[in-house]
Amino acid sequence: MQHSSPRSTAVLSTALASQRPLLAGIAAALLMSGAVLLASPAAAQTKVAMLLPGSINDQSWNATGYAGLMKMKELGYDVAYSENVPAADHVEAMRDYAGRGYKIVIGHSGRFLSAAQRVGPEFPAVQFVAGAGAGSAGSNVMSVNYDDRHFGCQLGVLAARMSKSGKIGGVYALEGLPNMVAQVGSFRICAKQVRPDVEVSVIYIKDIEDAGQAKEAAFSLIAGGADVLSGKLNAAHAGLIQAAKEKGVFTTARSYAHTAIAPDQILTNVIEKWPDMYSVVANTVKGGKLIGEFKMYGYDTPETTGAALEQLPDRAFNPAVPPAVVAELAAYQKKLAAAELKLAPTREDARPGK
Repeated sequence: MQHSSPRSTAVLSTALASQRPLLAGIAAALLMSGAVLLASPAAAQTKVAMLLPGSINDQSWNATGYAGLMKMKELGYDVAYSENVPAADHVEAMRDYAGRGYKIVIGHSGRFLSAAQRVGPEFPAVQFVAGAGAGSAGSNVMSVNYDDRHFGCQLGVLAARMSKSGKIGGVYALEGLPNMVAQVGSFRICAKQVRPDVEVSVIYIKDIEDAGQAKEAAFSLIAGGADVLSGKLNAAHAGLIQAAKEKGVFTTARSYAHTAIAPDQILTNVIEKWPDMYSVVANTVKGGKLIGEFKMYGYDTPETTGAALEQLPDRAFNPAVPPAVVAELAAYQKKLAAAELKLAPTREDARPGK
């Protein structure tokens, strides 16, 4: 089958203006945010659009979402995307894609959930998805995410065991967002389970994309004695890694590209399986069923675990991690898979500070 190359955003803007004069404003907004059409095989019937809050080249959150979209393209879906979509444009961007015949409209961030809940009733035959959201609405607005509790717990165990100073830290953003509460809270809970005397310090920065803020926060934690760091940031995560590299401390990360920045410092990455999670959703919708629920994937779900700990494609952990710690992490994974360990982190567990 013949594949066409990506069309220019100028062509997209012209098409929108000619077909929908009343939507000229949103066409311009999509143009500014980097809207791109990517043609799939001609036989494809289902159209999928994705909105991303940042750049697909951030080597972190947005890049993983884009990888999920490319997986759907490989499976034969017609796909399009807009990157760097500001919050003010969420509603109109979703409405525009739905109005142009896209059967599945994905907002790759929990921050798109409120827009999906608002637009969903207007297009009852369209599936709206909030990646990393924590809610739903009606029969066609859903959230999907990996289980941050499972992987936050694993990172907490790893950090506590690898620390020589007895002090560990995390740099995060979006304080109070449900997935952040789940990961940060579980990080603290499980670190304390395996090492009750460990000191856990958390800093929330204002901008999840600002590497400078993340680097300064990391320096602050290191100055306070933390010798193992963690975090969950977008483009800002690179700043956390740079700080760890400069100061010679361990950290966790979110992609193989992060490992390449500081291979000696990266203990492991939470490799998020958005291609698997979004493909499960897309195939369900293509089969004629819409979803109006929050679906979460972890060690206890058969379709996909939603994420995996991998420092590189061929190994889970940095060679510096002792076999005993690897075995302990495997034991925790089994407990989580069997639901023998139940985690219910609160905002207090995810609090900033110590």
